[in-house]
Amino acid sequence: MRRLLVATHNLGKLAELRSLLAELPIELIGLSDFENVTEVEETGSTFIDNAKLKASGYAQQSGSFGIADDSGLEVDALNGRPGVLSARYGGDVGFDKKMQLLLGEMDKSYNHSRAARFVCAIAIAAPDGGILHTTEGICTGNIAAAPRGNGGFGYDPLFIPDGFEETFGELSGTVKQKISHRARAFEQIMPFLRDFIAV
Repeated sequence: MRRLLVATHNLGKLAELRSLLAELPIELIGLSDFENVTEVEETGSTFIDNAKLKASGYAQQSGSFGIADDSGLEVDALNGRPGVLSARYGGDVGFDKKMQLLLGEMDKSYNHSRAARFVCAIAIAAPDGGILHTTEGICTGNIAAAPRGNGGFGYDPLFIPDGFEETFGELSGTVKQKISHRARAFEQIMPFLRDFIAV
């Protein structure tokens, strides 16, 4: 069974990826399985840039094949913010505060659109840090008037995907695994992963 290091300490994200890749004979391990791993700074200007930086940096440190994703929320009324800064938006506060800040900024914006999209970029790197493959998945939707639901993580309770009335925070994990930006990005990367296992 091939091992693949997922560039995250987030156990929720690791569990979600294990579920998405359950059909493949790949053992997914997280950064917590390695000691003395230094954090790779996300200095890229795009989601793809950051995914490549993380996949390459952690693969080299661990000597394993690495997979990294960078994802975030782009809001039309905020000119695409928070974007690549989604996790750092508003500083070192919880997502409940980040969501309130985002809603407050939208209220002050001259653009009254509630359109938004979640973007997920994925990169896979070899143990020497070379990038083997990248992909990007997008889920379009709208921002709710207030957070709803306790499912998912991050901005999920604010995001209503196109074709639904519920937020990602209210939708079941089964539905989310079919339509989310991360699910779409992984769907695109599956053919590469199947080839990767066969080598």
